[in-house]
This record gives sequence, structure tokens and C-alpha cells, in this order.
Amino acid sequence: MRINKFLAECGVASRRASDQLILDGVVKINGKVCDLGDEVNNDDTVTVHGKPVKKVKKYDYYIMNKPKGYVCTVKDDKGRKTVMDLLPKNVERLFPVGRLDYDTEGLLILTNDGDLTFKLTHPKNEVTKTYLVKTEKPVAEQDLAKLRSGVYIDGVKTSKCKIRLIENTKTGSKLHVTISEGKNRQVRKMFEAVGNSVDFLKRIKIGDLALSGLNRGEVRKLSPAEIDYLLNI
Repeated sequence: MRINKFLAECGVASRRASDQLILDGVVKINGKVCDLGDEVNNDDTVTVHGKPVKKVKKYDYYIMNKPKGYVCTVKDDKGRKTVMDLLPKNVERLFPVGRLDYDTEGLLILTNDGDLTFKLTHPKNEVTKTYLVKTEKPVAEQDLAKLRSGVYIDGVKTSKCKIRLIENTKTGSKLHVTISEGKNRQVRKMFEAVGNSVDFLKRIKIGDLALSGLNRGEVRKLSPAEIDYLLNI
């Protein structure tokens, strides 16, 4: 098994974050600093920051209504509040699935299941995410057409997406935007590409899993049915 997958299954971090730990030189296999792509088996001893890690015996799954003003990381080197601060004190080590930026709120999954994290975040799986968007000014119909067919962000065209206009006023638009990619600040950059700005952004669905019944900052365990849905998405 690749070392980054092993670390994810141990609940250390997502595969991507585990890759960074490996690059930082804090992961060792049998006392030797490992490299990206190294393999590990059941007889090996793996340590992170000098502490041994083992596979998780039980996976935990939580859903959070992330508020603004928190970063989606286990620890922030700038000293900002993280989503981990909102978890109950007795919760075992978890990590956030994907990212919502500092000013974005809404549905966030936290788990120690590395395979699920990989499934939900890897672009090849095209798991949809739906956002409630409020813009600085009204969105013209021609701009909606551009957004739906794809716009260029940092020289790369976005995939086609679904956009439903909920309300258009003189001061802005309210929309539901569903994308299957996860580029950094993608929704905000999409609207910037058509000359608009996002005033409010909230993720309300991952696939068919909807954010409901949670106030800002609240968290709960996922139900067995919700877990089963995500595992088979």
C-alpha cells in the first residue's frame, strides 16, 4: 500500500495532506525518512513526527455547518481558528474533506476515512457540490450562459455546470450553482470571469447529501443512511 493511502487510513490526514507531510520529511518507515510513492506493509513501523501510527479500527463521520471566519485545516500556522475548534472535545482525530475558504460557509464533512475523502475530493469522480451564491450585482442572461458552458480560470476552462437563478434584483442575484470540480476558490473566480463578485457563498449539498437542521457552527454525526449514501456515491 502506498504510504499516503496508509496515512489516510490511519486518520493522520487526507492523501494530499499526507503527501505534504512526506515532503516535509516528518514521516518515517522503519526509522528511515520516506519518499512519495514508497510502499508500506503490515510488518512496517510508520511514524509521523516520531509518533507511531496504526490503521483506524473504527471510522467516524461528521457533518458541520461551517461558519465564516474558520479555515478548513487541522492546524493553522497563522493562528486562525480552524474547523477543528468546533468539534466536541471527545471526538477522535478527524480531518476535513475538501476545503471551504475562510469566507465561505456551509456543508463540511469531517472523517478519518481516507478512502471516502479520496472518493469525494478526487476530480476524476466528479462528485457534485451545490452552492448558494449571492452576487454583488445582477447576473445577465448571457453571463449565465457563459458560466454554464465554462469560463477560463487561470488559463484553464471550467467544466460545464448547472446554475439555477432563484432571484434577480437591482442589487444582485441569488443562485444555486452545482459544479463537479474543486479548483481553489472556483465559484468566486467563475463569477469574477464574467465581471461580477460573490458577496455570499454557502455550500448546501454534496451529491444529494443536503445541509439541513444545523445552525452555523453546529456539528453532528452522520446517520447510517447518510454514511451508506456517501460510501456508494
